[in-house]
Amino acid sequence: AEHHNMVGIASAATSVAIGYVAEGTKTIRVGSGGVMLPNHSPLVIAEQFGTLASLYPGRIDLGLGRAPGTDQLTLRALRRNPMTAENFPQDVLELRALLGPVQEGQAIEAVPGADTNVPLWILGSSLFGAQLAAALGLPYAFASHFAPEALFQALQIYRENFKPSPQVKKPYAMVGIIGVAADSVEEAKYLFTTPQQQSVNLFRGTRGRLRPPIDDIEDYWTPAEKMRVTTMQSCAFVGTEESISPKLTDFIERTGADELMIASSIFDHGARVHSYEIFNRIRQRLEGGRNA
Repeated sequence: AEHHNMVGIASAATSVAIGYVAEGTKTIRVGSGGVMLPNHSPLVIAEQFGTLASLYPGRIDLGLGRAPGTDQLTLRALRRNPMTAENFPQDVLELRALLGPVQEGQAIEAVPGADTNVPLWILGSSLFGAQLAAALGLPYAFASHFAPEALFQALQIYRENFKPSPQVKKPYAMVGIIGVAADSVEEAKYLFTTPQQQSVNLFRGTRGRLRPPIDDIEDYWTPAEKMRVTTMQSCAFVGTEESISPKLTDFIERTGADELMIASSIFDHGARVHSYEIFNRIRQRLEGGRNA
C-alpha cells in the first residue's frame, strides 16, 4: 500500500516493493493495495505496472485508491492538489485505456504498458469505491481490516449495481481481515496485542514501528480507546486453526467474499510466517469442504 511519511510502513515506493517481491517468488500474484492514483499521472502508473507485467507476466495486479495515503503536510510535499481526487474516476478510465490495446490515432502510449491489460482493482473503505467499481465493472476490495463499518452495505451496493466489463463478467469482491493465528489461543491473543497497540497509537497520534507484544493490553489502553479499537478491529480472527476455521467459514458465507486479504501485523517475523502457514491450512480446509 502506498503510504508516505509513516515510519511503520515501508511501501511508499509501491512499484519498487512489488518488483522486489515478484523477483523473489515464482508463482504468487503480487499487487498494490493500493496505489493512490491522485498522487500520480495515469501514464506514469501505466508505465510502472506495464514494466512489472512485462517482467513478471500474469502475476501483477493493480489496486487503486483515491485517498492521499498521508497527512496534509506531506500531501503538499508530494506536490499534490487535494482537488485531484475529484478526477479519480476519469483517471481510472485513462489508466485502463493506457494498459489496453493501442487504438487507431492514439497519440500517447505507455511503453511498456500498452496491451498488458494489467488487472485493475478498486479499493475502498466507503460506499464511493463500491459504486465506482460497479459502474466500471472492476473487482472491488473493501478495507474491513481497519474500517469495517460499511462492509455489508458496500458489498450490497457493488453487487446490485455491477455492470459487466471485459475484465470481469460478474461481481468479484475481496474483503480485508486481521489475522493472527498461533498454536494456542493464549499465544495468539498475546501476539494480537501488537496490532492492538498499533491502533491505539493511531488514535493517539503517536504512530511508529510495530511494538512488541505485551502481557496485559488492559494496562495499555483506556476504556474509550478499547471501545474504538474493538470496533475498528471487529473483522479480526485471532486464535488457533481449530478456533478460527468455523468463524472464518461463517464470515465468508455472510460476506460472499471471493477472496480474503489477511493483514498480520505480528512483531516477530517467525511468528508472522507461522500465522500465515496456519491460515493456509485453514484455506485448504475450507476449499476441501466446498469441494466435498
